[in-house]
Amino acid sequence: MEPEFSEKGIVFFPDPFMIGSPADYDLEYKEVFFTTADQVQLHGWWVPHPQDPPILLWLHGNAGNISHRLDNLFWLWQKVGLQIFIFDYREYGRSQGRITREGTYQDAAAAYDYVTVNLGIAPENLILFGRSLGTALAVNLAVHRPCRALIIESAFTSSEDMFRLYAPGVAWRPTVPYDNLGKIGRVPVPKLIIHGVYDEVIPFKMGERLYAAAQPPKFFYPIPEAHHNDTYVMGGTDYFQRLKTFIFEESARGR
Repeated sequence: MEPEFSEKGIVFFPDPFMIGSPADYDLEYKEVFFTTADQVQLHGWWVPHPQDPPILLWLHGNAGNISHRLDNLFWLWQKVGLQIFIFDYREYGRSQGRITREGTYQDAAAAYDYVTVNLGIAPENLILFGRSLGTALAVNLAVHRPCRALIIESAFTSSEDMFRLYAPGVAWRPTVPYDNLGKIGRVPVPKLIIHGVYDEVIPFKMGERLYAAAQPPKFFYPIPEAHHNDTYVMGGTDYFQRLKTFIFEESARGR
């Protein structure tokens, strides 16, 4: 069990208010509701693609909700050519419940189960994509569940390292850790690690450390002008082409 201490407003910044949907970008999509092992109802979107390509299971960062990722979602769908499943953790957007670390792990597992069971997606056609906070959930899934490949962007090494960086004098530590550095070496599938060189939230060196700890096949994509939240903007055309090459060529060779 987690302590009563709440990290909401410190680590988690959920926003219940939706500001749009894929329909705003003229995308066909399905509104999805599914339930976690501890009976929390979550909300997400499935955006299919006419060519039936691999699916990206998107585990987003710690702020806002899925409606704040619509431009990025559209470009991934259009420029990379993927179907996308994106969902909100508990307490984010239209998902119910109260946010906890343990809850985020359960949410990620439930999303994986929905994609593979309800949508019938074979693991070899499933790419795990985590950004920022979501990298911990994506890495954990890649250790325990089969998939085609793992992409992590703006990833931190561990919650312990982040506490040392931002709250060095605080004695409290979470009982349920996020530990990318301790897990990345156990991920067997091809890995693409993306990090903005000027990331002001999660230091670039954390991305370098994760790449060093990962086992082959692995690829590192530094984006010279990018900060924490603008990787896909600053990377531009090259960013989407790099993802496309990894997903359709490099990850296929690595299986």
